[in-house]
Parts: sequence; C-alpha cells; structure tokens
Amino acid sequence: MLGSVELKDYMLKNPVTARPELTVYEAALRILDHKVSGLVVVDERKALMGMLSELDCLRVILAGVYNDEEFGSALVGDVMAREVEVQHPHDDIVDVATSMLDHKHRRRPVVEDGLLVGQVTCRQILKVVTEGLKDQKRR
Repeated sequence: MLGSVELKDYMLKNPVTARPELTVYEAALRILDHKVSGLVVVDERKALMGMLSELDCLRVILAGVYNDEEFGSALVGDVMAREVEVQHPHDDIVDVATSMLDHKHRRRPVVEDGLLVGQVTCRQILKVVTEGLKDQKRR
C-alpha cells in the first residue's frame, strides 16, 4: 500500500510556525490565514519550544473578552503547550498514525537533533492512506 514507511517521505517540510513572543491574537490570525489547526512554536534556531492550537487561541481570546482585558495580548510563549510529543523523520508512518489516534493528536512536530524539520498531521496521513487504497483498487 505505501511506497515507503518513513515519516520523512510524507511530512510537511515547512510547517507554519510562531515565535513565543508573538501575541495570541497575531497567532490566531496566522492560523486563519494558513488554514491550519495550530502552530509549532520555535526559537530563532528552529528549536522546538511548544505547540499552540486554535483551541488555545480561542480559550485565551474568549477569556480576555469575558474578563474585559486587552484583546488577545497574551503571548504565545505563556499559553502554548510545552510538553509535546515529537517524531523523528525516520519513524514508521503507521506507528505514528497509531500513536496519534491513541493520544487524540491532530498533528505532531518532526524533530531531528533538537530542531524542527517538519510536521505530520492527520490530514497528511489520511491522504497517504487513501491514495494508497485508490492505487490498490486500480490494480
């Protein structure tokens, strides 16, 4: 079904990122502009620092509105998830998919030597699997 099982052959090589000093409002706009469900947070060297989801943004922005605070002024670095499960480019895509399903993760950063090299999402895996099934049906 799959030509290769290595994650590097299917991952997004340039995921949408954010720096920790970005405001949540700016990050939310980036999420909307790029039509993604979250951002990988990195430092200037592209070292992984955390992840920020659209739900994180919504939670912070709504809390600000409810508490009559400055709109979306919280910083990404203050609200991002810091404990993030990561993958390696040579990980088996089926094992990654299984782990993502087990942990209900929609995306995972791919890291090599501590630096972000890509991201895998459920959408990428679903695309790979459905294309593989389509090819199999043609035979």
